[in-house]
Amino acid sequence: MNRVPASVRKKAGKIKLLLLDVDGVLTDGAIILNDRGVETKHFHVRDGQGIALLRMAGIEVGLITSRSSKAVRLRAKELGVKLVYQGSRNKVHAYEAIKERTGLSDPEIAYVGDDVFDLPVLRRSGLAIAVADSWPGLREQVDYVTGQKGGKGAVREVCELLLRAQRRYARVTQARGLS
Repeated sequence: MNRVPASVRKKAGKIKLLLLDVDGVLTDGAIILNDRGVETKHFHVRDGQGIALLRMAGIEVGLITSRSSKAVRLRAKELGVKLVYQGSRNKVHAYEAIKERTGLSDPEIAYVGDDVFDLPVLRRSGLAIAVADSWPGLREQVDYVTGQKGGKGAVREVCELLLRAQRRYARVTQARGLS
């Protein structure tokens, strides 16, 4: 994990909801279509474990993606993620709907993105994060850039950052018999 500045730790301490883009964040950005047009995606198991740890700590997780995919729906269900907004060409509309649904305010929400279409949500969220291999113009405008690439452990890194900033990491890992 990158060294986390005090300003980022302070913002991370207030987070109650982690929102993620999917392609390029929860996956490596590759879209694989077979000759029948069936789409598959690669998800990193450690990212999923990070999401499970966050949820155990009482921090909710949601997905906002401009594409629609059965693979995303299945992975979200597997992880217990109920806030799933697919086909969201305007991610701000999904973000605002999530705020209304949860009753949370901007400072209580972190968002992880990787490309230009994530900027409007990143600018609103309380903690703006880009993955290591995101578009360079995005990395210049966020609070934190992960050390890991999208689909390669970046989400796990963010989950641990939030848990440690809120002093919940030891509790949730001990509860799972991990410490």
